[in-house]
Amino acid sequence: MQHPAVPELAHTTTRPVHWLATATAVYGVIALTSVLHPGSATAAQPEARTKAAPVTAAPPDPAKVHFPLDCGPTKVLVVKRATGDLDGDGRPETVAVVHCDAGMGTPPDSVYVLTRAADSGEPRVVATLVGPKERLTVTAIAVRDASVTATTLGYSSSDVPSCCPDVKASTEWQWRGGAFVRSAPSEARTV
Repeated sequence: MQHPAVPELAHTTTRPVHWLATATAVYGVIALTSVLHPGSATAAQPEARTKAAPVTAAPPDPAKVHFPLDCGPTKVLVVKRATGDLDGDGRPETVAVVHCDAGMGTPPDSVYVLTRAADSGEPRVVATLVGPKERLTVTAIAVRDASVTATTLGYSSSDVPSCCPDVKASTEWQWRGGAFVRSAPSEARTV
């Protein structure tokens, strides 16, 4: 039997007490960080265009709405949603992107604005921002500063196959004078 050139050192052999000490130290660090966390981050925000009352009501739930979309035997799918106070009344609206649950292909998206009925509080559709006949696919939707913004994929002509949208655009809607006003798509570009 050959002896090692260096004698065995005590600190190279781990014992259960070492694992217990390490686990206790890690647990202590985790517990300390949960107690001593920094305060909420704040940043200066640009002044909003309109001052809205604080939102206190829950936004309308798209699952409880009948959408004006004819899907035949298939059901309507809510694929995206965004909420915010769009008309300045202090109650949030929901913007829902929906389409028919097609087994194959890419069905066109529709974008609806939902609010709560004043008398019953039930959610209802109050505006259609994008209808199915526009043949658009909504890739992003957001509500900011009392406006709705959407990024869409569409077609430059009716000759473009439905599988392959070739135009990408950003569109914005704002509530003005009792209706949603659509801005021209900004920098529509081919995909």
